[in-house]
Amino acid sequence: MRNLAVLTTLVFTAVLLNGQSGRSYSVGADWWEAGRGAVFPLEEEYDNPSGEVSILNIKGMVSPEGHPFFEALGANGRACITCHQPGGAMSVSVDMIRKRWVDSGGKDAIFAAIDGSNCPDLPQDVPQSHSLLLNRGLFRMVLPWPPRASDGSVIHPEFRIEVVRDPTGCNTNKVYGLLSPHPSISVFRRPRIVANFKYVLSRGSDFELMSDGREPSLRSQAITAALTHEQAKAAPAKEQLDRIVDFEMQIFAAQSSHIRGGLLDENNVLLGPENLAYRKASLLSGGPASAAPSFDLWRSPKTSDLVNDFRASIARGSNLFFRRRFKVPEAVLHTGPSVRSSSATCATCHQGGISRSMDIGTTDRPDLDQANDLPLFRITCDSSVPPHPLLGRVIYTEDPGRALATGKCADVGSIVMQQLRGLAARAPYFANGSAKTLADVVDFYDRRFSIGYSQQEKQDLIDFLSVL
Repeated sequence: MRNLAVLTTLVFTAVLLNGQSGRSYSVGADWWEAGRGAVFPLEEEYDNPSGEVSILNIKGMVSPEGHPFFEALGANGRACITCHQPGGAMSVSVDMIRKRWVDSGGKDAIFAAIDGSNCPDLPQDVPQSHSLLLNRGLFRMVLPWPPRASDGSVIHPEFRIEVVRDPTGCNTNKVYGLLSPHPSISVFRRPRIVANFKYVLSRGSDFELMSDGREPSLRSQAITAALTHEQAKAAPAKEQLDRIVDFEMQIFAAQSSHIRGGLLDENNVLLGPENLAYRKASLLSGGPASAAPSFDLWRSPKTSDLVNDFRASIARGSNLFFRRRFKVPEAVLHTGPSVRSSSATCATCHQGGISRSMDIGTTDRPDLDQANDLPLFRITCDSSVPPHPLLGRVIYTEDPGRALATGKCADVGSIVMQQLRGLAARAPYFANGSAKTLADVVDFYDRRFSIGYSQQEKQDLIDFLSVL
């Protein structure tokens, strides 16, 4: 596969030089169903629009037969692997999901009514009922209201929540909504990447799982996933949980080759999953806090051609990511309660695998009259607590984020940001899938924090993000 990657680079370099753009790739060709008999290998590469993502299993190949990560534990035919596909960097992309709809006639377990459709009581055989999954890659997350602590006790929220817009019908549904016998709120979010957890857990107790940080451990997350997403009748047994967590801890995912940049882990450039797994990678991958990835060999190429020019762009993008400073409100960084700004870089919030929760503004919707496919909620914070430092006392949001788990006004809109590895394999981006491309991601941050990137700087950042 490594030689194939080099050949692919050369072939598509020629295509690009002939004035063409893009390429075809075998999207969804390696879809893993629950109970698939093929062996999960030590390492395998999977095509994506930018090149190949590699999945490395540091403990060697695994037989899926009887393995709880690969076998359905519940009633709807899903397994963990269903929504955490190797070809999607252990998540899924919209391209993969759409192709799977066509290939399976909409019958694959990923489209299970419980959360693979906009609401379970919709007709399940039409794509419109699965539009948020097919168009944004979003699954329905059902959270009790009021929220519950880890011991099941009720948390008394600091705010009142009302449904302003309900295009899926689930939040006002008499069975599934706020007025149902078991009041709950439906929000729609992208699945998290199940890989590179070595760096999440290395932070000790200072880590957060899921978009709202509600899971304290991989074990609790596996239990919740089995009971809800797989519709299991009982939590997995201890031995099953051990095997799931052990597998998740041994998987590493990263882009390993690029159609313009070639192989990404050669000549001491520390990209790719192997460098990530064995702690050779630097800051972005969980390594020494003082170091950024070294692109010295790429920064000033001796000759100019398509490959070397692209690699030089990656090197410039890395420098921007780690060193370009801009102003971010303290309340966004959770370093203080005010809107006073602090100096930050992209790396300030994206270090060591997964970041903490922040309100970067992806769920706030001031355009109340604009048609949208996501629910809209009105949050009214109690007079007994301080208003939200960025949004005030009355807040309109498509996803209250961490506040749905904590009940705190200050947490409204705060989302635990995704890790950045394997981005090219798992579009779209942000928890709500609002950025279709990496260019959209860069544009969002440029506007949000008034950074002032030039067009060349934007392209350099896009190129850097595409090789992670």
